[in-house]
Amino acid sequence: MCGIIGYVGGKEALPLLIEGLKNLEYRGYDSSGVCLLPAAGGALQIRKEQGKIRCLEELMSKEPLPSAHVGIAHTRWATHGAPCRKNSHPHPNADHTIAVVHNGIIENYQTLRSSLIRKGYKFLSETDTEVIVHLISEYFEGDIVKAVQRAIADLEGSFAIGVVCSDDPATLVAARVGSPLIVGIGESGNFIASDVPAIIRHTRRVIYLKDGQIAVLRRDGVEVTGFDGKKADVKIDKVTFHMEAAQKQGYPHFMLKEIHEQPEVLARMLKARLKNGRVTLDGLGLTEAALKGVARIKVVACGTAYHAGLVGRYIIEELSGVPVDVDVSSEFRYRTVLANKKTLVIAVSQSGETADTLAAVREARAHGAKVVAICNVIGSSLVREADGVLYTHAGPEIGVASTKAYTAQVMMFYLFALRLAEVHRKLPAKHRSLLVKDILEIPALYRGILKEHKKISAIAKDFAHLGCFLYLGRNINYPTALEGALKLKEISYIPAEGYAAGEMKHGPIALIDEYRAVVCVAPQSDIYEKMISNIQEILSRKGKVVAIATEGDQLIRSYVKHVIAIPRTHKLLTPLLAVLPLQFLAYYIAVKRGCDVDQPRNLAKSVTVE
Repeated sequence: MCGIIGYVGGKEALPLLIEGLKNLEYRGYDSSGVCLLPAAGGALQIRKEQGKIRCLEELMSKEPLPSAHVGIAHTRWATHGAPCRKNSHPHPNADHTIAVVHNGIIENYQTLRSSLIRKGYKFLSETDTEVIVHLISEYFEGDIVKAVQRAIADLEGSFAIGVVCSDDPATLVAARVGSPLIVGIGESGNFIASDVPAIIRHTRRVIYLKDGQIAVLRRDGVEVTGFDGKKADVKIDKVTFHMEAAQKQGYPHFMLKEIHEQPEVLARMLKARLKNGRVTLDGLGLTEAALKGVARIKVVACGTAYHAGLVGRYIIEELSGVPVDVDVSSEFRYRTVLANKKTLVIAVSQSGETADTLAAVREARAHGAKVVAICNVIGSSLVREADGVLYTHAGPEIGVASTKAYTAQVMMFYLFALRLAEVHRKLPAKHRSLLVKDILEIPALYRGILKEHKKISAIAKDFAHLGCFLYLGRNINYPTALEGALKLKEISYIPAEGYAAGEMKHGPIALIDEYRAVVCVAPQSDIYEKMISNIQEILSRKGKVVAIATEGDQLIRSYVKHVIAIPRTHKLLTPLLAVLPLQFLAYYIAVKRGCDVDQPRNLAKSVTVE
């Protein structure tokens, strides 16, 4: 959730830390802070402020910091304690000789806090993080690394931490359990960070720390050990994406840029995965015999990734005949898990660090199930815990509301379903050939929809004043309705609900009046007439309708004034096309309402805690 950046080297630390914070602000942005070890020596220098990073910069312009070559910084998404200066990181000990930044949750912090208070320690914040710095201080006997080792042995929960100490001013210590943390190997210094965009301008050489590892960084090198102090074997990976991928490149918002990137993302995926009509799933980790032996599939995911999984269920069952269950990860782990060696679990996560999905994967593996991850981040925790991984390679997604990651996940489900259908011999060759042909046309169809964004903007302008939205879809586009509603509520704060259209008369119809907008996902399909009936029922109750319909559909235009057309395609592929106008609709409504599109309130990009 939160963003961590740390540096030790030969350059001025403060500009590097602030730049890193700005590139991590999507991970949390209700407060931020920085701690420096002055080059001239003396106590740690800390500045913290509530609000966006620009608020911290304004504070530092009034209260300048000294020259320093070592420091840590943090941008926060609040868990324990309200967003305010006292709860912001970094947290120092009593005499300002040790400071800590932390991402995650310390589950036993109340017990630790009580114990430390009895020993005379005073707490200035409401955070769970403060127990870490006092524990380190308690165990410090001149060796900061050993003090960190002893302190983290007392912690329960998840954490990624960065620690500095004025008694060892050339050292930066980092450790992780359950929360992402990377080490960047630079030419004139070394970094720690929660994510690659924080350091990509300065190095492409990174170490993805594993759970139970400590990294000790100095200007001239990095040493990685286990919590027991034994040296760990590490791999230095090279980051392949460029800094430009994490910049707006002239777009007003990252979200709009990422919406426009979707044709290229899907085209790259198809070029790599669909060759001469055959699906190639490198990294799947399952033999053909193992795929044949799959009797049931369980998809676990959260938020937008869960909606991708719901689309996946329709596709896999339709093409392969293999039954599929889809669970919200946080629910899967707390009910009786009916999985065995014939069960395949597909875990979907953009970041690969989603805490509930990781816990669901561990639960499934404990019951003998094989796990395949659909993920966007190389080296993430989910990737390491899965038997196989299907990388979406969507590039960095900075906007908190997911767009290109979602469509990449959905496309991966189509490719997986085609491969599974081939192995199970359920899809006639003629039908398969036609479907593959239509899939290959999707990127071009996306580009056509992108050209119509001004028309969608005009519709958004007409609807932005309404206080509530209902999204309706049927069959394979029921998940599309859920995703459309989620996008709108995430970035515009308008209450929005996605519903299966057949359920409208079982409750939601009571809400429909002239103050509510209803978005109907109604492309041509076997249930098109039923959607038309739903639209008539809405109009008779003075509901205001926006329809997503197939290009050339004149019937729906005879009922609905506001129609957004999508190109004609195979009925199974309509979720890929229908979601794009819904992304635009949410975006333009949020802009019209003056909302912070890329950093909506109370949200963060990666949910790394329960």
